[in-house]
Amino acid sequence: MWVLLPPSEGKAEGSAGAPVDLGALSLPGLTAARERMIEELTALCSGDPEKAREVLGLGERLRGEVTRNAALRSAPAAPAGEIYTGVLYDALGLGSLSAAARRRARESVLVFSGLWGALRITDRIPGYRCPAGVRLPGTGTPAAFWRGPLAEVLPAEAGRGPVLDLRSSAYAGMWRPAGDLGRRTVAVRVLQVRTVGGVEKRSVVSHFNKATKGRLLRGLLEAGPLPRTPERLTDALRELGWRVEENAPGRLDVLVSEV
Repeated sequence: MWVLLPPSEGKAEGSAGAPVDLGALSLPGLTAARERMIEELTALCSGDPEKAREVLGLGERLRGEVTRNAALRSAPAAPAGEIYTGVLYDALGLGSLSAAARRRARESVLVFSGLWGALRITDRIPGYRCPAGVRLPGTGTPAAFWRGPLAEVLPAEAGRGPVLDLRSSAYAGMWRPAGDLGRRTVAVRVLQVRTVGGVEKRSVVSHFNKATKGRLLRGLLEAGPLPRTPERLTDALRELGWRVEENAPGRLDVLVSEV
């Protein structure tokens, strides 16, 4: 089984270890594309910091992100599971998983990234800022840039199990499973349910969405061997106590009333 996650906007600093080694990252078929993205981002951020801040959509408070991008090749790296922070990753709590659940996470979780394409949580990377929707001067939007390389590399790596897609829309656009793999993919949407005047109202709320996806994945990882079919995946979520509805083939709504 694969679990597809978005990155987080905020990222921790790497430790005092060695810098990123592109040749050591998983999915080596993406190495050339990763090299091109790093070259573009570091050149932009080291050449004209003000232009870089404008391109990346960073306010004055985040000026330091430009400096960090400029030093990508020499900055200390750490496992991606430690670099990514934020609501989803806080709720997932990779560091506090049981040993068996951590092993399942290492084997199943794939994090999509505007800079790296896709990563395992064990891949060592520095902190960076490169959202999928920005438009870089040479490569354009990362979301569009990565479609070709990911479509070429990922299908051969996916195995035969289900794919649980927990990505946000910007990162889902980087790669959409097709054919048999697409039929094995289950995308999750989280809806907040409230009763107003005796009528149930449903709405998408960002915080609910991220926190719920993190807790949902944590529950699956801790529950035991991961499901081997999309149907069993839906059953497993219900067994964990989630209220789940199928809104279309391959699309599930998870309904929550509170975080």
